[in-house]
Amino acid sequence: MNYTLNQLQIFLEVVRQKSITRAAEEMHMTQPALSIQLKNFQNQFNIPLVEIIGKKLYVTDFGKSIASIAQNIINEANTIKYKTKEYSGLMTGKLRISSASTGKYVIPYFLSKFLREHPGIDLTLDVSNKMTVLKNLLDNQIDFALVSKLPSKLAIEEEILVENKLYLIGNSKKIDNDKPLIYREEGSATRMAMNEYFKIGKERKSMELTSNEAVKQALIAGLGYSILPLIGIKNELSNGELHIINLKKLPIITNWRLIWLKKKKLSPVAEAYLNFVRQEKEAIIKNNFGWYLNFDENKY
Repeated sequence: MNYTLNQLQIFLEVVRQKSITRAAEEMHMTQPALSIQLKNFQNQFNIPLVEIIGKKLYVTDFGKSIASIAQNIINEANTIKYKTKEYSGLMTGKLRISSASTGKYVIPYFLSKFLREHPGIDLTLDVSNKMTVLKNLLDNQIDFALVSKLPSKLAIEEEILVENKLYLIGNSKKIDNDKPLIYREEGSATRMAMNEYFKIGKERKSMELTSNEAVKQALIAGLGYSILPLIGIKNELSNGELHIINLKKLPIITNWRLIWLKKKKLSPVAEAYLNFVRQEKEAIIKNNFGWYLNFDENKY
């Protein structure tokens, strides 16, 4: 056997994603590069680890048993790394956070100082739609989830970070009724907010896109209108590419918040991070979100 830790990590990601394409995206690799490493790992076994049936990838029973062993090996390798850092006097371990897509405009500001102060900590930050974020939370794959709307029927604890304001946005201040409403994909919290707001008049034509960035570009091009979080469109509002359309009952206001399972025992790293957020939250908001909290919608 002559495998590398990188090959084990690649195989584990393929098992998690059940897709070579998604695994490559998660590991920031090209699909051909990941496929080569996966093939090199497979070549060390006479029994297949995965099978492709149609266009779908399945992990074999043998592959599942190897994945379990591979995870143990990776865990032990991390233990060696963290133990070495401990002897250097550093706080060590892994912090795992899953953020709803627009949360990428929020969470970095609540991480930067903490990670500077604790260079021995490794961060895993996954940015997905709300449905995936909550699945990661339920599967105990993460320490914290960053969401703007509390999940129903889930026993969780929360720490509120900053307001989330959603406005109707277009490339002009006037509405052309012939243009569609542009929605995010199913499972997105922004989509849920739009569904709630536009529950009357669903006969109007609509368009669906799968990311906030795609929606923004569609709005700039004049393809339609969408409800978007203010926090992700600062530059486009400032340079006049996008405008706020004033309608009744807008903005919709929620809160960005860290949540975690109520019965979860937080790791020392997660506990340290939560304490940091509680102590530094006001300063972080003041230094980084002043424009947002004092936003004057009439200027845009």
